[in-house]
Parts: sequence; structure tokens; C-alpha cells
Amino acid sequence: MSQTAAVIANDASFANVLHELKWRGLVALSTDAEELEKALAGAPITFYCGFDPTAASLHLGNLVQLLTMRRLQLAGHHPLCLIGGSTGLVGDPRPTAERTLNTKETVAEWVEKLGAQSARFLSFEGANPARMVNNLDWTAPMSAIDFLRDIGKYFRVGKMLSKDAVSARLNSENGISYTEFSYQILQGLDYLELFRRYDCVLQTGGSDQWGNLTAGTDLIHRAEGKSAHILATPLITNSDGKKFGKSEGNAVWLDADLTSPYAFYQFWLNVEDADVIDRLKVFTFLTRDEIEALAAQTAEAPHLRAAQKRLAFEVTAIVHSAEAAQAAIDASAALFGQGELASLDESTLASALGELPKTTAAAGTPITQLLIETGLVDSISAGRRAIKEGGVYLNNVKVEAEDAALNDLIHGKFAVLRRGKKTLAAIFVG
Repeated sequence: MSQTAAVIANDASFANVLHELKWRGLVALSTDAEELEKALAGAPITFYCGFDPTAASLHLGNLVQLLTMRRLQLAGHHPLCLIGGSTGLVGDPRPTAERTLNTKETVAEWVEKLGAQSARFLSFEGANPARMVNNLDWTAPMSAIDFLRDIGKYFRVGKMLSKDAVSARLNSENGISYTEFSYQILQGLDYLELFRRYDCVLQTGGSDQWGNLTAGTDLIHRAEGKSAHILATPLITNSDGKKFGKSEGNAVWLDADLTSPYAFYQFWLNVEDADVIDRLKVFTFLTRDEIEALAAQTAEAPHLRAAQKRLAFEVTAIVHSAEAAQAAIDASAALFGQGELASLDESTLASALGELPKTTAAAGTPITQLLIETGLVDSISAGRRAIKEGGVYLNNVKVEAEDAALNDLIHGKFAVLRRGKKTLAAIFVG
């Protein structure tokens, strides 16, 4: 079992997982709700969720699906984690414009990366171990004629045109290529193949993928004369209706090299009070009692941000590790003078400083000049005045002299400049 899966497994198990998912706000759409509940409450079933390698890392939207998969696995069901080696070569239609196709070599590399990432959230041991699958395994050997004769014949163009993503593109200036138009057939084929190979009877995914999800159940019904289930999670949005996890177009990645554990922790720490309880339900495995207690604390003493602190720790621990979460806490404390900066390891400190206003300077640069370069003051005279008033700190040590220079470095290459209690900047020595 992976470290991440072990962390999750220690936190919860579910007798009626569908009720649990509904309470956590994770059910937006489904096929026959009564039949789905019977299936999930009865003998263990096999289910799957797919992830396309359209980037080098999974992101927060994918995390919703991975944690939903883990909840279903904790309830005793059998997960199939599908990495789309073939669908990633095509790309599902976006509402706005055609995707840029990546090379086969790039997609293959990303398949490996996403497989390793997603595997951390599931257990591959015990009575219901997860299984990794790649849809390239069954699409690559299939000829175009076989694809059209054996699969394409079950799809009706009128229904394919009615899918939201397709219709949006048809009505746009860019239109839609046959390549992306065919994506829903490929995803439908995935469900049919997993149904045949593993008796998979449930697919999970985001509600924005409903058209692609139903392609699979329709295909199973036409090709096999049988029914299968879909469970779609809602699009996660903030209380103001904006899509969650996006800030000026920048995704929050699960790869530590793309979004550092420190930045990841800070993202969750900055969740608004109006959204934090919903985030705890979706992204953590805390119990109802624990979440309700945090909701009460938020209502009574919002300034303490108890719910945000717990949220940031729990999600960072799940995605990275409890040690990484604690390192982020220690780094935050040290930056604001409540811990030893020198005690932070170099990578954690570099990640934390990377989130601050910054400049690159040589040792011996006057502090007043650094204050200007980092935007902490707007003039030499303002810098001198701030130092004289006792409000400037270098590596948490008060700067006493107005002509002081940069001569105290952490790990031989970093320094932290602070004005007052909360305004920070980073100095990288080069």
C-alpha cells in the first residue's frame, strides 16, 4: 500500500458509501439512483475512472476523482484506474478550440507519470486491490475497419452531435475535427472493454464529462444488451460561482516540482470561510463529527482559521506527506519570526521563498537597495526611515544600521527580508 493510501485508510471506512458521497457533495448526476444504491450496498463491484495524459501532472480536479475512487475502495469495491494512452493522443473536445496534439513519445512519458501519481491514492493490496489499465492496450491492435465495423456501428451521429462539448464547438468559429468528434466513441469503447474484461459496472467522473460518460453505458446497452452505471461528481466551484482551483489560469498541480508542497499548503490555507467546510467534505477523510466541530469553530471564531489550518494539513498530507505538511507549517512560522530559518532544509526554504516578492542580488548589497528592489519601500530615504524606526529585519534579525548590507545568508544563497510583522520578500544571492 502506498504511503498516501495508508494515510487515507487510517481515517475512514463506509457502510453506505453512496450516502457518504451525497453528504460530502460528491454526487451531481447518476444513472438509476435506486439501482446504483443497491449495487454499491451489495456485494463488491468493479468500477473505473479514467485520466488522460494531457499534461505532465494531475491537478486538483483529478484529485476529486482519485479521492472518490479511494472512498469507493474503502467501502470494499474494486477500482480500475485507467490512464488514457490512446485517448490522450486524441484529446476530449474543449468548448472553445481544438487541442494541440502531443507527440506519441510525450504522451507515453506522461502515461508513466500519471500512472505513478494516481497509484499513490489507491491500495494495491488486500481483498479488493486496485488495478492500473491503459486503453492503448486494446485500441492499438484494432484496425480502423474493425473500429468502424465493431464499435462505430453502435453510435448514432444525431446523438453524438447533441453532446454539450460537441454542440458548443459546432456553433463556434473553429468547428470541430473528426478526431475530437470521435473521442466519445473511444471513451465508450473503454467502458465496454472493461465491462467485458473485468465485469466493470460503474464509471465515475466529473459532471462536465457526462456526455462522454453516457457514451459508455449506451454502447454497453447496444452491444451487450445490459445496463451499467455512472456516478458524476459536481464541478467544484467557490461560493461566488467561480471554478475552483484556478487562479489567473494557473492550475494547482499534484506534482511537487510544478506546485511545491509549501505553495500547495498555502493554497488550502487561503480558502474562504464560506467554502472551507465544503472543501473539508470533498478533499479530506475527516469524520462528520470532526467536520461539524470545525464548522462550529469557524462560525464562532473565524479569525483563528482552525478549519483552514486543518484542511491545509490534511490535503497536503494526503498528496505529499504528513512530513511535507509539517515542513510547510514550520516554514510559514519561521518566515514570520516564529522559528529558525536556518533549521529549514534548503528545498523547503527555496519553495517558500519562491512564493514571495523576490530579487537576485550580490552579497554586500545595501539593505536599503534591497528594500527598493523587492518593493518593500519606494525610495532610499523610505528605506532608511524604516530601518531607523526598527521595522526592518534580515533573516528575522532587526537591522540596526541605516547603511547595513547583505552579509547574513541561509544555506549560503538565501535571505529573508521583512518589513514590519507581515510584509516579506526573498533575496536570492547570485
